[in-house]
This record gives sequence, C-alpha cells and structure tokens, in this order.
Amino acid sequence: MPARPTLQIALPVPLPGCFDYLYQGNEPLQQGCRVQVSFGQRTLIGIVHGHGHSDYPKLKPIKTVLDTSPVIPAELYALCERAARYYHYPLGEVLNDALPALLRQGNDPEASQEKRWQLTERGQHVQDEQVSRAPRQREALQILREHPKGLSSAMLGALEVSPQALSSLRDKGWAEQILLEPPITTPKEVLAEPPLPANGEQRAAIHAIQDSNGFTPFLLDGVTGSGKTEVYLQAMTPVLAAGKQVLVLVPEIGLTPQTVQRFRQRFSAPVVTLHSGLTDRERLDNWLAARDGKARIIIGTRSAIFTPLANPGLIIVDEAHDSSLKQQDGFRYHARDLATWRAQSLDIPVVLGSATPSLETLQLARDGRFSWLKLSRRATEQQRPHIEILDATLAPPNQPLLPTSLQAIKQCVSDGNQALVFINRRGYAPMILCGDCGWQAECKRCDSFLTWHRSENSLRCHHCDSQQRVPARCPECGSSAIHEAGSGTEKLTELLEQSLPVSVIRVDRDATRRKGELDSKLATIRKGEPAVLVGTQMLAKGHHFPKLALVVILDMDAGFLSADFRGPEQAAQLLLQVAGRSGREGKGRVLLQSRHPDHQLLQLAASGDYPALASALLEERRMAALPPFGHLALFRCEAMTLGNAMNFLQELAIQQIAPGVNVLGPVPAPMEKRAGRYRAQLLLQSPQRAPLHQTLEQLLATARSLPQGRQCRWHVDVDPIDML
Repeated sequence: MPARPTLQIALPVPLPGCFDYLYQGNEPLQQGCRVQVSFGQRTLIGIVHGHGHSDYPKLKPIKTVLDTSPVIPAELYALCERAARYYHYPLGEVLNDALPALLRQGNDPEASQEKRWQLTERGQHVQDEQVSRAPRQREALQILREHPKGLSSAMLGALEVSPQALSSLRDKGWAEQILLEPPITTPKEVLAEPPLPANGEQRAAIHAIQDSNGFTPFLLDGVTGSGKTEVYLQAMTPVLAAGKQVLVLVPEIGLTPQTVQRFRQRFSAPVVTLHSGLTDRERLDNWLAARDGKARIIIGTRSAIFTPLANPGLIIVDEAHDSSLKQQDGFRYHARDLATWRAQSLDIPVVLGSATPSLETLQLARDGRFSWLKLSRRATEQQRPHIEILDATLAPPNQPLLPTSLQAIKQCVSDGNQALVFINRRGYAPMILCGDCGWQAECKRCDSFLTWHRSENSLRCHHCDSQQRVPARCPECGSSAIHEAGSGTEKLTELLEQSLPVSVIRVDRDATRRKGELDSKLATIRKGEPAVLVGTQMLAKGHHFPKLALVVILDMDAGFLSADFRGPEQAAQLLLQVAGRSGREGKGRVLLQSRHPDHQLLQLAASGDYPALASALLEERRMAALPPFGHLALFRCEAMTLGNAMNFLQELAIQQIAPGVNVLGPVPAPMEKRAGRYRAQLLLQSPQRAPLHQTLEQLLATARSLPQGRQCRWHVDVDPIDML
C-alpha cells in the first residue's frame, strides 16, 4: 500500500508524543489549527503539529477540520513546545491548557457581538389597532419605535418588555434581532492623565527600560511603597505610543481589579483582563481582542502568559516572587520563567517587579544576567516603619492579641487611623479538643486537624474540603469539656468587635466568596474612616491604604521553622509585604508577635534588611547545592496504601541515572495522607540541568511501563516550590 498523507495531532491526553491521522482534504492545514478526531471511544479536539506520510492500513481519518488558519500562532506554539519539554508534560495537554475553554470545546474563534432588537421595515408601518388585543405586543412596538437603533435584551428587560411579546413580533415579521459590530477606535493620545512626579531612582529605572533594545530582562527591586507601579506605567507609555501591546501578569485575582483601575485611569488605550473570575465567553472575547490587536494592555494571572499578541512590546510580572505564579496541579509551569522565555523569543524587554525578590531571581541579578534596578526608598518619602518584635512566649492560648498590641490598636483608631491585624489562618480556631482526654478533631481523609468555622457551625478540612458537624460531646470519652485551641480570622474579628467602637472588616476567602464582595470591602477601606482590618495574605500585597498606620502580625513563626527549605524565604517575603502596608502616607508602626523572638532569621527579617536575609539564605543554599545553586525535580505518588506508593517510587530509585544526579528517597510526604490517599515522594537533585532532564526522560519512560503505576497516581514537578 502506498504511503498516504497524514497529520500529526497533539491531543489532550496524558501520553507523550503526537498521533497520526489520515488527512484527505485539499487545503493544507498549518501547525496550530484545531481538528476533531476519534480517540478510542471518545471524540477529542486536537491541534495540528505537523505533516507526514504513512502506509499503516488502520489509521483513522480526521473527522472535522475546525480551523483553516492557526488559533495558536507560531511564536506561542513554540513557547508551548519548550514548556512541554522542560516540564516533561504532554504537548497536547500544554496546548489544551493554553486555549480558552470555549475553543477547547470546539467553538468558533470569533468574538461575541451584541444583539439588539429593532423593528423591521414591515414593523415600522404597523398600526396600534392591529395589536389592540395584544397590549404587551403594542407596548413592545411603541418602545422599539422610540429607539430606532435598537435595544439589547437586557435593556428591554429593564423596560419590562416581555420576551414572549418580542417573540410574537418576530414571528409576525415585525421585529428582528441584529448583530451590532462594535466600532473600533484608536485614540490619538495614549495618556488619559499625566504621570506622577518620579524621584531619581524611579527616573533611572524608567529610562533603563525605555532605552533597552531587544530582549533585556530587568529585576525591579523596590521596597514596598517605592512606586514600582508608577515605573511600570511610565515605562509602558512609549511602547503604547508606538502602537504595541503590553502584557502584565499579577499573581492573584484579588489584585486584578485595582491594577486594572489604575491602568485605565492612566491610559486611553483599551485594557482587557484574563483570569478565572471571568465567564468562558468573556475570557474568549478578551483573548481574541489581544490576538487581533484590539486590546493594547492585557492584565491577567499566570495563565495569561499564553495569550496571543498581535504586536507585543513589553512584558511585566508584578510581585514576581509570589508562589501563586507557579501552577501546582496538572501542568506545573512557572509563569515568571515562561514570561522570560517568551520575551526572549519575541526579542522584547521583560520586567520582574518585587519588594522581596525570589532568591533565584536575585542570584541572576547578582550574576549580571538580569539588569538590576533598585528602588531603595518610598515614593512618598515616608520612612519604612521599624518592625517591633513582641515576646508572646508566655501569652495564654485563648488571648491571641497581647495587651501591648490591643492597646496599640485602640490608640490607632482613636487617632482616626486604620489598623490591620494579619493572621494567615481562616476560620474561628485551627482545632478543637477535649479538655479531659485530649481528643482532637482530625480529618479522616488527611493528616491534618479540622478547622472550626463557627459562623457555619462546622468543622472543615482546608486540604480536602470535607466537613462535619461540631460534636456536642467528646467522641472518645463522652465529656462535654470540648474547647477550641488557637485563633483564626473569625475569632479575631469577634474579639476586636467586642473591644472597639469602630467597624472591623474581615478579608479572607470565606468572607469574600460572593462576586463583588472583595471590591466592596476594599472600597470601604479606601474611604479612610477609622477601622480595623482582619485579614489573610489577600491583604498582604499590592494594596495601597493611605490611612493604615498600624500592622499587627500574628503566628509567623511556623514559616521560619519550616522543614521546607523555602519556608524561611517565603515567611520573610510575606512578613515584609504585610509590614509594607503600614505608613504609606503617614507615620507607620508594625508589631510582630512571636514565640521565638530570638530566632536569627526572624530577627533579620524584622530588621527590614531583606538583602542581608537573602545573603544568609543564599549562603545556606550554596552549601547544600539547593536552588539557585542546584536544580530539583520531584516525583510524587499517591495510592490507596503507602506501600503501593513507596514500591512504585522504589522501582524508579533503582534505575540507572546520569552522573552527578542524586536520588533522595523515596520517603513518605510530610503530609502523608491527603484526601484519602497516601503520598510519597522521590527527589532528584543535580548541580546541572542537562543531566537532571536526561534522568527525568529515562525515569518517565520507566514509570509509564511499570505495572505498579496502574495502582497509583503520579506526576513529576520540575523546579518544585512546595516540598510538602
């Protein structure tokens, strides 16, 4: 049989490589087009990867061609290929993740158009007598006569025009729905308002970015309140004036609305957002607006790095140290690194901004591989507040706030200012226990305690989200002496409401579940009226509260004592980010309650000298050959028994590995049981990337062939940031 033309299709399945299908069409399909194919008993949507020929007699044909031109441009396709290779993840699944949900489902890559109801030519000549017995239709006719350009269904609903009346008019040929093409306007002036005055350090940073040619990676290392956002805005201005686009990545959805507002106030160029808070339709429309060049500023969370750009000019990653930029399930990529890769392939500048840069980025700047821009003082010329450490060693467990802290809060609000009490723990209390026998409420599916959510009268696991009722008596001994231990945001809010005459505003995931609730609370805070804020890390970064004069930080010790080597770095970053909310436009104060007040790293962090702390941590990392002085990959395995997980990883541990690669484990994960499954892990460590990736290729091939792999779920995490 002669060889027949085939297409190599990348499919969203957990298998390496592409799959050959017969192609009998006349028009050649380019890489990046979508097709529909049969795969086993399923019909899948895949992406064309390449062309070929095959004489295999049982090849299946392409069922449907969905695109005649690529939905994934060549530059973006190359980024996905590089990411698939580096993170050892199937190309088909990477490409699938890069597409908006509606395109994954086979919808056309076309923006939605507004539909409007208007009268037809016949409908304009209808007399009221003709609908005298249909008062609702007569009313609808009258309203449509008054609006000859048409009205949307939402507008008509607000005018109480019934959908049934509109349908009746359409059936008679008197009314119709038309698609309205939105006008495309290009403003002559890029700036909608003038820039703010910049100090010397800001001007130097702005000019460095503006004067750069081609690919230049920048680390914008600026203390909290130093005006990094103003540097971004002024650096963007000539890029936008030249008709180019700017992609801005932010770590969390909570930061997106205020960032968008700031950018829209400054620029008259169209701004779109891309994050999981949008509907599928909104996300596709914004994705297409960026692809077609209609959107000039694109602001989004980590997945926005896969947005196609018509004319890219600059990429910015705000809060570039934040762990939210690393995807923690499925395709485990780091958007910060992909932003650098993409800027390199596009030959444009990339700016990583942070008050507390990750040690990996900091070392790149120290080695001269990144241009290091420093903002050492606040834009308002206010001094950064000193962090006072309060010894909480002898504090009773039922009193989360020390008397000194409570008195400082009272004084702060009496002076007409705002205070923030920071505790990175939701719920009322992190556990409940029996005072007689010592029983503690534990999750049956995880190695963790259940958190008491008093407002819901439930115990909830924050790892698997299982819930149960609070027992009236101890399940072990029957005692009624059940009480809580520790504090969460709920308890602190209750205690402060009892102690203070001002409003207490709680900001955490539980208190901001409803759409618009977070924006509403932030707007209330920004009014500047005396109040106490109680919040988690949702309030830690990116927010500017002019009247916030005091920050009280609770329970930060665990990070500095963590078994994870990244724990102290992440704890210090969080501490300094939270402290930076204080004293933006006045005198500020920060109180840190600690049960380990003499801990060396905590003392360094509290001094506010992040460079000194980073130097100490980097020296520890250098001695241990840990990132950035070594490279890691982690095999994780989950099974119904710990033995199955350990046996699978043990088979990998005994395989031949490349010289210079150390294999550590397998060992049970620090949280051994989660969501009903037992977890184990195998760590690979190497001073060089090449042998590490060579070993990963070999072990992945072995893992896919092992029969034990069918009894467990496993994955590999390259450059892991969570070792727990």
